[in-house]
Amino acid sequence: MRPTLFLICPVLLFLGLSYLLPFLGIVQLSFTDPQPGLAQYRHVLSDPLTLAVIWRTLRLCIIVTVVSVGCAYIITLLWVRGTPVIRLLTELCIMIPFWISVLSRAFGWLSLLSNRGLINTWLKDAGLIDASIQMTRNEFAVVVGMAHYLIPFAVFPLATAMRNVDERVLTAADGMGASRLRIFWQIFLPMTGNGIIGATLLVFVFSIGFYVTPALLGGGQSVLLAELIYLWIFQMPQWGMAAALSVVMMIAVGGILVALMRRNAEIAK
Repeated sequence: MRPTLFLICPVLLFLGLSYLLPFLGIVQLSFTDPQPGLAQYRHVLSDPLTLAVIWRTLRLCIIVTVVSVGCAYIITLLWVRGTPVIRLLTELCIMIPFWISVLSRAFGWLSLLSNRGLINTWLKDAGLIDASIQMTRNEFAVVVGMAHYLIPFAVFPLATAMRNVDERVLTAADGMGASRLRIFWQIFLPMTGNGIIGATLLVFVFSIGFYVTPALLGGGQSVLLAELIYLWIFQMPQWGMAAALSVVMMIAVGGILVALMRRNAEIAK
């Protein structure tokens, strides 16, 4: 036990110095800049523009999380339980995105979805549309870009859960005459509940802090919290407001994480 503590203590000290102290500095700034008091928090929690950005961020993050975890579940199912060829192809589809930066992916989606992009050009050449379909500078493009980036991160907790499913239970259900759909819905899916919650936690937390993809694909039409904080820091500048909004965001994310972790613990029992 002692050697383990000896190894863990430096890591905890590093995390404390790297994350906790800067966060405490942000908390202090939120109460002191430009003047001591709660004015920054009152503004954040009462300003219609800021509240609209908060709700838009939560709504988009929930949509992105549902889309990402849903797609990741299907991909993971193919990866874990598919034939060797399908497993190899799926593994490549999971790994290759990790080698491409988020900026390159966002520009890639711009080249596909823009008014003069590949999809609109193909549809026009095929005679299916006369005018370009607006697929960028809106929430649709933001959801597509963010989900594309986050799906690989959701795959690994799901894969761990699927690989831990007891095959004897599935075989017993099959032997009792249950259909494949019933085995999946009533046995396999509940047994992978921990993986679903873990993937949901991971994707949702990552999506809250997205900046590049919404800024490029949203084109300023779908401003999220990270972009608003950037504007307050570098364009206004209102450091106290940005710090107060960051603290509010941390508290909201922390509350959601605690709720999901409790749910995960209940499922584990």
